[in-house]
Amino acid sequence: MNVPLSWLKDYIDIDLSLEELARALTMAGLEVDSVKVIGLPLPEGERHEFKYSGLAWDREKVVVAQIDEVMPHPNADRLVLCRLNDGLQEQVVLTGAPNLYDYKGQGPLPRPIKVAYAKEGAQIYDGHQPGQVLTTLKRAKIRGVESYSMVCSEKELGISEEHEGVIFLDDDAPTGMPLADYMGDAVFEISILPNMIRNASVLGVARELAAITGKPLRLPQRRLPADGPSVVGQVSIQIQDPAMNPRFVVGLLRGASARPSPYWVQRRLRLAGMRPINSIVDATNYVMLETGQPLHAFDYDHLRQRAHGQPPTIITRAAHPGEKLTTLDGVERNLDPFTTLVCDTEGALSIAGVMGGLESEVTPQSQTILLEGASWNFINVRRTVASQRLNSEAGYRFSRGIHPALAQEAVQLCLERMAAWSGGQIAADLVDAYPAPVVDPVVELPASEVQRVLGIELSAEEVAGLLRRLEFTCTVQGDIVTAQAPAHRLDIGEGVVGRADLLEEVARLYGYNNIPAVRLSASLPRQRRNPALEGEERLRDALVRAGLREVATYRMTTPEREARALPLGAVQAETPYVRLANPIASDRTVMRRSLLASVLEVVERNSRLRPRLAFFEIGPVFLPNPEAPLPAEPVRLALALSGARHIAAWDRPEAHAMDFFDLKGILEAAFNELHLSDVRFEPTQHPSFHPGKCALVRVGERVAGVAGELHPKVAEHYDFGAAPVLAAELDVAVLLSCIPARYEIQPVPVFPPVLEDIAVVVDEDLPAEKIEAVIRAAGGKLLTDVRLFDIYRGDKLGEGKKSMAYSLTYMAPDRTLTDQEATQIRQKVIRRLDQELGAKLRS
Repeated sequence: MNVPLSWLKDYIDIDLSLEELARALTMAGLEVDSVKVIGLPLPEGERHEFKYSGLAWDREKVVVAQIDEVMPHPNADRLVLCRLNDGLQEQVVLTGAPNLYDYKGQGPLPRPIKVAYAKEGAQIYDGHQPGQVLTTLKRAKIRGVESYSMVCSEKELGISEEHEGVIFLDDDAPTGMPLADYMGDAVFEISILPNMIRNASVLGVARELAAITGKPLRLPQRRLPADGPSVVGQVSIQIQDPAMNPRFVVGLLRGASARPSPYWVQRRLRLAGMRPINSIVDATNYVMLETGQPLHAFDYDHLRQRAHGQPPTIITRAAHPGEKLTTLDGVERNLDPFTTLVCDTEGALSIAGVMGGLESEVTPQSQTILLEGASWNFINVRRTVASQRLNSEAGYRFSRGIHPALAQEAVQLCLERMAAWSGGQIAADLVDAYPAPVVDPVVELPASEVQRVLGIELSAEEVAGLLRRLEFTCTVQGDIVTAQAPAHRLDIGEGVVGRADLLEEVARLYGYNNIPAVRLSASLPRQRRNPALEGEERLRDALVRAGLREVATYRMTTPEREARALPLGAVQAETPYVRLANPIASDRTVMRRSLLASVLEVVERNSRLRPRLAFFEIGPVFLPNPEAPLPAEPVRLALALSGARHIAAWDRPEAHAMDFFDLKGILEAAFNELHLSDVRFEPTQHPSFHPGKCALVRVGERVAGVAGELHPKVAEHYDFGAAPVLAAELDVAVLLSCIPARYEIQPVPVFPPVLEDIAVVVDEDLPAEKIEAVIRAAGGKLLTDVRLFDIYRGDKLGEGKKSMAYSLTYMAPDRTLTDQEATQIRQKVIRRLDQELGAKLRS
């Protein structure tokens, strides 16, 4: 938000320098991003805490002047000569300003035109160059007439980009006064935090400054009487849903005439970032920037025509199915059923809290103005802004919460501004529908809590004094301060939340920089174990040691993005998505149901950047829970591998792509580190994975998840490259529940092992897992290790047969095994393989 210094000074006396003022605002939570200086001297010195820009006007060479006559140029139709008085002398100045053409050749003007005048040697911006290019005024002959000074536009003075005509100052501008004294200014660009929207106004910033500095705050005073015929009976209001529209206030101005606003108003609007339009519309924008309450003006005569000559009825309601409205930006909008509208009996007039409708807008011909000030449900406005992709100053404020009390004050103030700038008579009374009054919270804050939380010793009276500076109504009883929030704040909660809010206010006003740094003196809470968190950390460590990198992805997605993890035509899970009522973006509309889909997107984005990728993520998925207000959030583990098994080097020129067994090996390494026992990989089918290269992961009798190579039809949905993608998605709760509380450790062997290899011929479809299980059962405790090191298929073995070669390790903890003992174990293994699996020893 842009806040002009001159506007602030309407409400509070400021004697701080620009640097001091910017620092005071920032320390109070109103972060000043930059300061644009207009005409005033820039702060001296090279080191500043804040960024400054702008042009300082020479007090002797840039002054207020008056044009007494506009004469034609003897040699040019597009140039004029102005008889000008700068307070010291009268002279003739050449200009090509188009807004002076209408005065050409009329002789002495009945009323002088006050302008901003730059003399020879003055430094200004070049009005004909893009951007801000400094130039110094020098003598030159233009079409035979000498020129050495100029009447300035706003761009040439650095006020705005407006350069189509020179500035016409207000009639009371003193001729000869340095322009810096008359309209020099500084604009503070302030970042308004979402919970401080009460300060998205000049008065809001002034209120904070008054609290910080202790200076009195001057509220706007109404001076014009509301003495016209009463508005009561001229319009009625119907609010269909008070939860969406707690308050609706209207006032009436008769006999207005839209005209250009006074120059000081136009200048302030431009400095604040808004374009002047006419005196009626400018008044609504001015009061919105002044008070923070958005307003909307309707052409009352048009509403009366729509009501067939009867007093109109204003209705606030939800949009009907299929209803449309053309807004002030000329766009026809399809309205959502949740969107709140301002309507009359004929249909929609505006999108509540966001933007008005084109049909009922105020035009230069409008004479009777119906002015609306209302309060809207901020969540509903936020949904509407996001759905319509329609950003506006009103939507920015209403979507963060505006107190209903501001509506009446702003309507009364705006009616007066309209009457002052546009003429007309203010109707007596207001029509005020307030079906859902806001009760400002009352919070108790012990002074001892300030000491405990903030570490500063303040009495209850001192705490109350700080809060009163922010317009809280406070009473003190002993150590307890009871504070009621002022009627312009919706950010103060109740109970414990409200107490925290008050502590924040005390800290802000006391000064964060004044709070001493002290050691924590309160007792720490008793430490308790968190097995789930500890288990997740152990799992993370194991995966990192296995060579994977952890990633973190968005928990919000769309069904279409998750559908890429399935082949076209595959049946998706029947579980519905958890949908967001107010998504932050069009591609973040639901909570994810699959962690694997999120990780695959990371692989896709990085597949062209690295020859080898190995990622994992541990995080929740979100599943609807009809029996609870919030969805279930089971934690999942997703892994994805792609690319070379190792990076090619001079000693390893060939880089083979990773396959299913790389994924299986990583999982086994992680499971071993967690001491999971009885882990099995069983063949299975899954739509996301390649048939024949997919396994169900079991821990004991519990299913932990699925792992395999991604289905080629799924890989087509991504830009992966040529290498296959190996992936897995596992249930972390199952894994953690199977981690033993205790596990046995084996001493380092003292006696040498007996090593032996055997090769057996088995049926092609017999899994290695069953062969190993039989070998281990037959070998007993003396068989300490079994490792498959070769698989052979060939014509000599016969069709449908394969040879499986295993390396066996025999070892006893208390002695060296003899050859006879090793032979007995070997014979027992071979016999059991033959009996149970039909395996024959390969000769």
